[in-house]
Amino acid sequence: MMEFAGLVKTVMNLKEDIKVRRAVERRLREFEFIGRSDKRVWFREMAFCLLAANFSAVRAYRIALGLERSGLLFSGKEDKIASYLKLMGHRFYNTRAAFIVGARSKLDCVYNKVPRLRDFEAREWLRKEIRGFGMKEASHFLRNIGRKDLAIIDRHVLRMMIKHGVISTIPRVLTRKRYLLLEDKLREIARLCDASLAELDLYLWYSEKGFVFR
Repeated sequence: MMEFAGLVKTVMNLKEDIKVRRAVERRLREFEFIGRSDKRVWFREMAFCLLAANFSAVRAYRIALGLERSGLLFSGKEDKIASYLKLMGHRFYNTRAAFIVGARSKLDCVYNKVPRLRDFEAREWLRKEIRGFGMKEASHFLRNIGRKDLAIIDRHVLRMMIKHGVISTIPRVLTRKRYLLLEDKLREIARLCDASLAELDLYLWYSEKGFVFR
């Protein structure tokens, strides 16, 4: 489809770069390994996805690792976590601390429930059950535990879609309905690239940032 041609070409060029392709494949294998790991590993990814919302993903992951190393992630009180987030420069330290503590209280349920649900069902369940998880955050977490068929639609993806003429403007509010419509466009782009949505997202990130992240 002509509206997707520019973005498809960008992704296909990256797929032909063996160094980039291998980095993407390694990251996808890591996500699959996380999906088979214990609930503490899952919770680090949950915390990362909560911290990354409207914030630098790289800094959010660094903070999540710091919380894990300090012991605050699994046993810290909300005020102690908030203090750490503030110290590390997170913009929303009080809100994110509350989200992390709330998610921690539901970790056992998440770990037991999510594997029994298909991708779409799992996302719907997470966004309803976990405070701080919307469509994007739930999709991000599920991708990071090895799910393949959900789009992580954040501002960098929207900018890429505008740049290549897939959409004309960034929506002021990304409703669930709008999210699903955009996800369908990305799913078609992924199909044309012979890639999963999980794989596509990593290539889009690389195209913007020059490295493969999470």
